[in-house]
Amino acid sequence: MTVEAGPLIAAKYIENSETLQFVASSVTIIDAVSITNISASSVTLNLSLVSNAGSSGDINRFIKSRDLLPNETYLCPEILGQVLGTGDFISASASASSALNIRASGRVIT
Repeated sequence: MTVEAGPLIAAKYIENSETLQFVASSVTIIDAVSITNISASSVTLNLSLVSNAGSSGDINRFIKSRDLLPNETYLCPEILGQVLGTGDFISASASASSALNIRASGRVIT
């Protein structure tokens, strides 16, 4: 068994419609996630952890309708330590495009 720590999601903007952010290639542990509102207005965040072959929605929603104030950084404690199986994925949406920046890191176990 090999454990490799590193970025899961390189810094990127969260889209304004539900969009895949990361797919686990094997068992993955989420260690850190930061989301920063770089806009001048409040922006609403939704984030889901979805099982392989599942679909995003309220059943998988870990962060629902969380408003981030201008320049606020949110560290997403709801998903830290969560384990994704092979094919599981992270999806997210923002109420405005090019407003929320996400970055995540973790451990991939092969």
